[in-house]
Amino acid sequence: MKKLVFLAGTFLALAGCSQEPATDDTAVADQAPAEATPPADAAIPASGQEYADMASASDLFEIQSSQLALERSQDSQLREFAEMLVADHQKSTAALKQAAQSAQPAITVNPALTAEQQSDMDALSATDDAQFDQAFLDAQVRAHEKALAMLQGYAEQGDVESLTQHASQTAGPVEQHLDRARELQGATT
Repeated sequence: MKKLVFLAGTFLALAGCSQEPATDDTAVADQAPAEATPPADAAIPASGQEYADMASASDLFEIQSSQLALERSQDSQLREFAEMLVADHQKSTAALKQAAQSAQPAITVNPALTAEQQSDMDALSATDDAQFDQAFLDAQVRAHEKALAMLQGYAEQGDVESLTQHASQTAGPVEQHLDRARELQGATT
């Protein structure tokens, strides 16, 4: 399975990267690091279109939240991580579009944040500078846990072969991002 993960051109489809919405500037930063078990609210898409919607929304969330980190963080390791996320998620969206086009019938990929993801972006944007790095990393851990659970679930139970392959191939890079986010999260606490 790990060999499939590293196939060229497929890096991440971080579907389901939404996290618990924050209610104030510090709510995202105050949440404890997530456990190794999949989050209870991690969803497995019921259809190929739902997978494409979740994966593209997830990619968009990761791109936008990472661009925000590039604007706000002064930590070189966090900025390097954010740059990697932007690049990988742009590649992931391109690979997702290709996989969706090969489905019969073709599936539409229209990246758009969910209401929950938009709320999470708003909360992250409102986080004060002193707490931003930790809040960003906490959000990345939660988002990648959800994405990994969704990818693994759709890879096993999905209904569209090209998308199940996409999910299978992207699970490894998502897991690597999760590991790196946890590593950086531990270094900032």
